[in-house]
Amino acid sequence: MDVKFDFGQDDDNQIVYVRPVKVADLPEDLQVQLGRTETVYAVCSEEGEQLALVGDRKLAFLLARQHDFAPVAVH
Repeated sequence: MDVKFDFGQDDDNQIVYVRPVKVADLPEDLQVQLGRTETVYAVCSEEGEQLALVGDRKLAFLLARQHDFAPVAVH
């Protein structure tokens, strides 16, 4: 699985934030797709823009690092 995603990064924007998101807080169409999952993890830019949603915390950190970002946990 060697897929690269374009997160619109530049050299001045190397930090991303990883935070848990309750599925109940997401749009209804996403809730339906996620089934019984209660929490997913958002990878967000420094400005708060959501770049990705993934199923678990480890995957969020791995995704960020694969794209040369420095992930930071947010509670």
